[in-house]
Amino acid sequence: MKLGEMPKNERPREKLIKYGSGKLSNTELLAIILGSGIKGLNVIELANKILKKFGSSNLKNVQYDDLKKTFGLGQAKACEIIACLEFGKRLLKDKPESLILQPEDVYRELRDLRQNKKEHFVVFYLDTHSREIKREIISIGTLNASLVHPREVFESAIKNNAAQIIVAHNHPSGIIEPSVDDIEITKRLVDAGKLLGIDVLDHVIVSNSGYFSFKNKNII
Repeated sequence: MKLGEMPKNERPREKLIKYGSGKLSNTELLAIILGSGIKGLNVIELANKILKKFGSSNLKNVQYDDLKKTFGLGQAKACEIIACLEFGKRLLKDKPESLILQPEDVYRELRDLRQNKKEHFVVFYLDTHSREIKREIISIGTLNASLVHPREVFESAIKNNAAQIIVAHNHPSGIIEPSVDDIEITKRLVDAGKLLGIDVLDHVIVSNSGYFSFKNKNII
């Protein structure tokens, strides 16, 4: 379906005008920036493919050549996306970091990973006021002790002067209860954190069906 064939109340520009930009999905916002699709893909489909390829959290670091080579975007479209992303980064440069206080905050922040078909192990590095300094993906793949080592987790914590961390990962199966490996990895990280003076506040497992908090269940 071409964009012009969609009902007016479903078109990104019309939705933005009527409801405001906050009501649009990332796909719809990117579709507005793109303006039009390419051969075989309408603008919504194109925007969705770009987001699936790079991920919402990693799109901010995409390069001109990535867009040109991967999707064959024209020079103008690729430049517009890069320019918009750079402008957004500059505007947000002095914005206060997000507060991560509850597992609900982690669940919200990981909306881009909940449906991923591979497990992603993520660490939120926080200051003494629970403000996010940095979010980093430590490993991708089936979670086990060999993939997640305290060294990788705390090396970045020290480098970024983090006072505390929250770890999290997604379960592609949709089952949020922790596995034996999940519990073992959590214990290792908590013990390592105590030695370094960096608190592990929580381990949150997320999926489309909800989340599991080690802290809420008194496992940490």
